[in-house]
Amino acid sequence: MTTHAHDEDARLAALHSYGVLDGPRPSALDELTRLASSIFDAPMAAVSLVDRDRQWFAGNTGLGDAETPLDVSFCARTVTDRRQLVVPDARTDPHFHSYRNVTGEPHIRFYAGSPLIDEDGHALGALCVIDDRPGDLGPRQREALDTLAAQAVGHLSLLRNRILLTELGDELARATQREEDLIATVSHELRTPVAAIQGYLELLAEEEQLTAYTRLVEPIQRNGERLIRMVDHLLTGTRPAHAPSELHRTQVDLAMVVEAAWRACRTLAEQRAVALTVVPAPVQVVVRADVTQLTHAVQQLVRNAVLFTPPGGDVTVSVVAGPVPTVEVADTGVGVPADELPYVFQRFYRGRHARQQAVPGVGLGLHIARQAASAHGGNVTLSSSGAGTTARLSLAG
Repeated sequence: MTTHAHDEDARLAALHSYGVLDGPRPSALDELTRLASSIFDAPMAAVSLVDRDRQWFAGNTGLGDAETPLDVSFCARTVTDRRQLVVPDARTDPHFHSYRNVTGEPHIRFYAGSPLIDEDGHALGALCVIDDRPGDLGPRQREALDTLAAQAVGHLSLLRNRILLTELGDELARATQREEDLIATVSHELRTPVAAIQGYLELLAEEEQLTAYTRLVEPIQRNGERLIRMVDHLLTGTRPAHAPSELHRTQVDLAMVVEAAWRACRTLAEQRAVALTVVPAPVQVVVRADVTQLTHAVQQLVRNAVLFTPPGGDVTVSVVAGPVPTVEVADTGVGVPADELPYVFQRFYRGRHARQQAVPGVGLGLHIARQAASAHGGNVTLSSSGAGTTARLSLAG
């Protein structure tokens, strides 16, 4: 294939990517041709897209056809030359005088067109004005024609972006569905056999003659329970955002929620030599909340803080009273780089430190916490100075 043929294939591929050919004419392009017809006092105007063997009028004023073959296309010459073309009188022009749309209907005499050059440098066609009387353009009119052509390219770009966004949205929806299907399948395939193993282990634990093997059975049970918790964690964190969240709200003291989260995480803190402290609340802060969900959310924040705090560091949990009840979890850990902060609440997001240091987890803790807070009409925010991080779970007052 020659370089010229390759360039033409690329141009045609770009042209078809706009999704305009053979479709209804976009009203914006029709309006643009009416404006061009008025400005240049010409009875005909078009936004002509030059295909392989035809020109398609994506915008049209005064022309009876939706398309014409290239052998009568003035705009094809404009595309080839990639510059403005003005033909004052086609009857005397050596290139166009024998065209049948010059010798016959619509008796073209005057033609002026500016190429439609898109942002990738492809000449898609031309914006042109046509008259059955000879004419010419002055410098300001030539500039105006180029401006109108640029406007046409802008409208075409908007049309293509709309198509691309629709395709992207469809692909994201398909990817999300694939992810949810995979998670559901994996979770089922893990949970079912592990639950069966746990059941058999419980039966074995009741057999007196197997008492000597208790030390072998206990770690298997413990790890089985851990695996089930991880599957439940995965299912919680990957629940679709549009799925309804059932809340069983009761009056609950936030100090009790913090205490429960502390108890759930203190063993992990001890194992990692991190001081985990609850700061007593100066006043009682009572909210209407689902105790289980709210405790789980705070637990995720505390666990996250412990995992990212090196041995000898501190994690403090406190309740902040006020018009917006808040639970604060502050640590003296490694902090979150500024370029990672916008992404930390995304599902399965794990920052550089988590990946490099193999910090346990699948990147769902913060997402789960924010999901639970959102279900209560609140939010979770994260701030970091680079050495230490503070997570704040706020609730609707």
